[in-house]
Amino acid sequence: MAATRGSSRRVFELFVSQIHWTLATKELRDYFAQFGTVRKCTLPFDKETGFHKGFCWIGFSSEEGLRNALQKESHILDGIKLQVQQQKRRSFRSQYTNEGETDMS
Repeated sequence: MAATRGSSRRVFELFVSQIHWTLATKELRDYFAQFGTVRKCTLPFDKETGFHKGFCWIGFSSEEGLRNALQKESHILDGIKLQVQQQKRRSFRSQYTNEGETDMS
């Protein structure tokens, strides 16, 4: 039973770069929602400048959403072509994430 519950928590991630400085988490989440249910959108900010770093991770709740986003030839927001690729699963994340904890990424 635990394996089933853990697999339902799996997040299918994209790594997105070349993000224009005017875009925010909401715009990215809204854009990628057309491909499937977005479970998370992590857009890191630089503490010194206050601007985001120009890349983010988009997590879909299903593999279908991930595939739909990867099938689109180009993603353009604010006139800038985003670089989109599948995020490779990091082994330490799966080793140290307990079922009861929230996603740390």
